[in-house]
Amino acid sequence: MKKLLSVMLASAVLLTACGGGGGESESGQSAETNEITVWAWDPAFNIAAMNKAKEAYAEVNPDVTVNIVENAQNDIVQKLNTGLNSGSTKGLPNIVLIEDYRAQSFLQSYPDAFYELTDVINAEDFADYKIGPTSVDGKQYGVPFDSGVTGMYVRTDYLEQAGYTLEDLQDIDWKQYIEIGKDVKEKTGKAMLTQDPNDLGIIRMMIQSAGSWYTAEDGSTPAIADNAAMKTAFETYKEMMDSGIVKVISDWSQFVGGMNSGEVASVPTGNWITPSIKAEASQSGQWAVAPLPTLPGVEGSVHASNLGGSSWYVMNVDGKEAAAEFLKQTFGSDVDLYQTLNTDVGVIGTFKAAAEGEAYKAEDEFFQNQKVVSDFAAWTEQIPNVNYGLNTYAIEDILVVAMQSYLGGQDLDAVLADAQTQAETQIR
Repeated sequence: MKKLLSVMLASAVLLTACGGGGGESESGQSAETNEITVWAWDPAFNIAAMNKAKEAYAEVNPDVTVNIVENAQNDIVQKLNTGLNSGSTKGLPNIVLIEDYRAQSFLQSYPDAFYELTDVINAEDFADYKIGPTSVDGKQYGVPFDSGVTGMYVRTDYLEQAGYTLEDLQDIDWKQYIEIGKDVKEKTGKAMLTQDPNDLGIIRMMIQSAGSWYTAEDGSTPAIADNAAMKTAFETYKEMMDSGIVKVISDWSQFVGGMNSGEVASVPTGNWITPSIKAEASQSGQWAVAPLPTLPGVEGSVHASNLGGSSWYVMNVDGKEAAAEFLKQTFGSDVDLYQTLNTDVGVIGTFKAAAEGEAYKAEDEFFQNQKVVSDFAAWTEQIPNVNYGLNTYAIEDILVVAMQSYLGGQDLDAVLADAQTQAETQIR
């Protein structure tokens, strides 16, 4: 998974399926149900995972052809929005992968465009926090896919030089984390973490750990000015930036470079960073993973949160039944498939039963034989369920500017009040 970037409200990423065989219907899809074409981004992750599902499905349904086509994210966004805005289903997908932060904007804006999966999968089989983004009014539309569950990747050798062990990080809040970071910086000269001031991923992690989001529980009303978790997250972020423990970066390559070069002692982020950390094989045995710190002073904050993640959807076009059956038998129920996805692709799914498989229980030599996948699976179960609503990225664009104002010395209450007003005006 790539670093999440701020994008416009309606942006989404998807997989598309076009029919094959016999003549096309008005929708542009084939009336035949033995061919599914899938559009996806990220060949190393999403496409690789879909290929594994395709292989598994072929063993029990050899007559169904699954075509997987790579598309650039922006091209896919344009095609989906153009088609749905026009009211025509011609050329639209059978199956679509949408990032969880953006799902509600599509499901609620185009309620007739997606095929209901309530009777196709059992929503209770998946992590609770994934059900909010994938359902509307109690009706299930998505098959939850990967987990964006977060953790604290740490260099235990740097910790030890500063007088700490991994055990010392098992039950801390962000204030304690900052204090440990100061000791690490003093004793080792290493920054505790990197931060891109234009990327508020860490704010998302902080507030979701407390069961809060940019909007109220209805998913549409901005919740910024009177949001205790948001205010504490901003205060904590500023304290972190002012403490001297942060190496400021500006892009993804610098983010990965900071960890691979040994410049930072920890990386608080989603589990999808694991392959990037392990890419520097010389650091095997120097890393471990601790739970995410809690938000200090905020009641209910837990050591688990989310950053990213996506889910599969079936478009309401010809072939929808076949597409739904494909998802049901693969991502919707196949425990063995999830073991393969984890071993071969690095996917940590949100299908609860997968956690009992051998791949999820395996020790990882790189992380000092820690059962990191098992830990991440357990934390996935603890992630608070919040309503991402329709406007996550539109509001985040406003908050990025608000954060710069706050870091520049403006009063926090005034900054958040102004952000609240802007958000209300923009998404009215």
